Amino acid sequence: MARFGFHHAAMSVADIEGAARWYEDVLGFRVERRFPIPGGTKALFLERDGLRIELFEVADPLPMPADRLDPRADLKTLGNKHAAFTVADYDAFRADLIARGIELVLEVGERFGRGLFIRDGAGNILEFLEV
Repeated sequence: MARFGFHHAAMSVADIEGAARWYEDVLGFRVERRFPIPGGTKALFLERDGLRIELFEVADPLPMPADRLDPRADLKTLGNKHAAFTVADYDAFRADLIARGIELVLEVGERFGRGLFIRDGAGNILEFLEV
């Protein structure tokens, strides 16, 4: 069977420039490439440490349903759930998020290690797991 590598997670946002700034300022990503999609959609790739996030901005987007903002409630909705990342110094990362005023939506301490969920500036859920 062919070997796979992870390329990116993709999210739609209402304001692509504001979302890109949030990922740059809070998580240290950088804009790697911008490109238009026919029909007026703006798109870009953010990159950090070989990880990529693709953002889309469309005209007249539909709002995110309220249950998608809570990772546990979102499990009831079919489809993609969230992007997850590992972090080497979990305690320092958690403290930095709190110092920046980022809400910790959910913290887990399951048998596989500690983790936390936050929302990006557009409301998309992100998970960070202790290495």
